[in-house]
Amino acid sequence: MTTLESTITCPRCGHSRTETMPTAACQFFYDCSDCGAVLRPLEGDCCVYCSYGSLPCPPVQEAQLSGKPAACCGADTGGT
Repeated sequence: MTTLESTITCPRCGHSRTETMPTAACQFFYDCSDCGAVLRPLEGDCCVYCSYGSLPCPPVQEAQLSGKPAACCGADTGGT
């Protein structure tokens, strides 16, 4: 079972906030509510949750549980 909440930690100021992850799309940008930094995924990651979250996005969680390759954030519809 996947978890839909992940705590994002800003690499610039260290502020953390728990957010509900989208299940039908990647979240490519996240605005830190403390310092205003705009977070973007690190190279090789599909979304900000995979880069800065306490848990990766739901598709990656499901892949980890099943042992299958991740079809992250709707890869079948042209996502990354």
